[in-house]
Formats: sequence, structure tokens, C-alpha cells
Amino acid sequence: MYVLNLLSVLRRAPAPALFAALALIAGVSSVTAQSVYPARTVTMVVPFPPGGGTDTGARIVAQKLTERWGQSVIVENKGGAGGLIGVDYVAKAKADGYTLLMGNLQTQSVNPSLYKKIPYNADTAFSAITLVAELPLVLLVHPSVVANNPKELIALAKAKPGELTYSSSGAGGSTHLAASLFENATGVKFVHVPYKGGGPALQDLIAGHVNMTFLTVLESSGHIKAGKVRPLAVTGVTRSPALPDIATLTERDIPGYNSISWIGMLAPAGTPKDIVEKISKDVRDIIALPEVREKLITQGATPMGTTAAQFQALIDTDRARYAKIIAEKGVSLD
Repeated sequence: MYVLNLLSVLRRAPAPALFAALALIAGVSSVTAQSVYPARTVTMVVPFPPGGGTDTGARIVAQKLTERWGQSVIVENKGGAGGLIGVDYVAKAKADGYTLLMGNLQTQSVNPSLYKKIPYNADTAFSAITLVAELPLVLLVHPSVVANNPKELIALAKAKPGELTYSSSGAGGSTHLAASLFENATGVKFVHVPYKGGGPALQDLIAGHVNMTFLTVLESSGHIKAGKVRPLAVTGVTRSPALPDIATLTERDIPGYNSISWIGMLAPAGTPKDIVEKISKDVRDIIALPEVREKLITQGATPMGTTAAQFQALIDTDRARYAKIIAEKGVSLD
């Protein structure tokens, strides 16, 4: 009504006043449009198949955002090429807040150095929103390995150089890089046996075909409780809420060691700042809810929730750290 009355008056106004009023109307319309975000369904893209830690975290957050916003937030899985397909899809989506990405350490900090070519500019394609959760890894050994803590494992590796083997979920993946960081920090050398996923890597450890591995809490906690594998330490700065009795590698005499996976939300670059800030605040509020924290912890995750700036700083720090390791190891994928 205000706008209609203003237009009626302006029919008799001189041109300068008319232009000023039109600018005012445009501004009011813009503010009104942004203030009602979201006004329709929001799609959260997971660049991996269903069932993994990134997918699980995305679905927990999406359900609560749907309740909070009164608009559907749907999770769409676009897996393939180590996450590149789904990430590229979001990078090229309209920057209006209606297509979001649940990325992780691999997609945002590892892939830019691991792949020779990626179809988007990793430096400029995204606006960080918030870190959702950390996914610590566990250093596991087969029960036959004569080591009950990392110190004993290091001594064993030095006594048998080049003999101890470890499985990983694939060359350049978070478990491979965690083992590489361990080697660099301790001066030991293991034999890398890559697999196509964490499941096969764990199964061959349980079968005794390899001596050790680094895997997520989500993948390994059930087998730890069953006594099929022996945990020596977790890889985060703090202990995992899901495995509170297992010490960190920092506690176990490897100062500064920190190699974890994580999941976090991002939007296409150019998404309005107020929309990014709204999503960030709402997701942080959701992560703070006791029932959400419990769900994430049950899945082996450590609930976080950060500002956009803090999340971007983490992405940048991890990217520089892992780029160095990838270069040293000569790992590269087409």
C-alpha cells in the first residue's frame, strides 16, 4: 500500500524526485525479498553417495533446518570423482542461498592439490558458512601387533623398517594423509596398501592382511567394542566424545599431531552476505541443541559450529598443510 500511494504521488513529481523514489522502492523490495529467506525449498548437495559421515551429518542438519524455517531442506547426493561432480554442481549454481554444499576436508582442502585439473576455481568458487562437525580418526592395529600404545608402535616400526603395513580408504584420502603425517612426525616408514573405501580397508585389517590403519570413529567403534581391532589413539586435538577413554596422539607423546576429517556448509560465491550469516547462525543454533549433539556424537562426530570466517580459516590452513604432504608423497590423480 505504501508503494502504491507513493507511485500515485510521484506521477506529478519532477524527474529527479521520481528517480530517487524508484531507487527507494527497489531497495525496499530487495530488503523484503531477503528478509523472508527461505521462501521455497532449499537443496543441500552432498558430493558423495548416501550413508557416509558427510551424508549423515547433512541429513541431521537438513531435518532441523526444515523445522526451523518452515521450508523443506532436501539432501541431494551427487557422488563421483572423489566429490568433484557434486562440488562443481554447487560452484556453478545460482548464488541465491537455495543450493548449498555439505563439503568436507577432502572436497575443500585436499582435492585442489590432489587432482591435476578440477572444473572450478577452488580459490574463489565458495563462501564458507560454518563448520558442522569434526570427524576424528582412530589409529587401529590388528590384535597380533605387539604394541599397546603409539610409543610401542613407533619402536616396533623402527626395529622393523619397511615391514609394517597399513591400509587406507584410497590414495590421497584422509586416512592415507593421516598415516603420512604420522610418518613425518615420528620418523618411521610404513608400507601403504590403498583400498577403494574404508570398509575394505577395515575388513583386511580385521582379517590380519595388514597391520594397522587410520579410520573414522563411525566406521571403527563397533569393531573396537567387539575386540576385533585395538585402538591406540585418536587423531584430534581433543578426545572423541564417542570414545572418551582413548587418548589423543598429542597426549601420547606426538606433540601437535592433528589429522581429522570434518564436514561443513558452503554456498556458491556471491551469495548475499546476510543470507550466509542467517544460515550460519541458524545452523550453529541447531548444532547446540542437546538432541542434535547426541545424534552427531553417536555417529562418531564432534559437534562444532563456527563463524564463516573461522571455517574459511580452517579450510585454508588444512589446504596448505595437506598440499605439502601431497607434494612430498608425489600423490596425484587425473
